[in-house]
Amino acid sequence: MDHIVTVQEAVTAFEPWLEPTDAELDAVELELPVITAEIALLDAEIMTLDRPATELDTRRVRRARRRVLAARRELANLSATVTVPGGAA
Repeated sequence: MDHIVTVQEAVTAFEPWLEPTDAELDAVELELPVITAEIALLDAEIMTLDRPATELDTRRVRRARRRVLAARRELANLSATVTVPGGAA
């Protein structure tokens, strides 16, 4: 069986305009605490899916939610004072 592959993908796969700009990478770096807090919350919620939630699970989820809110608050306060060059974020 012959596989049909488009040549366009191979040609444009390494074009420099496909890479994120420095401003976009800076914006992601600013949001990294929120992203990691949301991942921790998701992990805490996943642990409670297949079994009844214990008091420890409830505390873990509640703590993770507080971390997400705190990280979002810090990002909102930070983004109100910091401007990222290039118009990103």
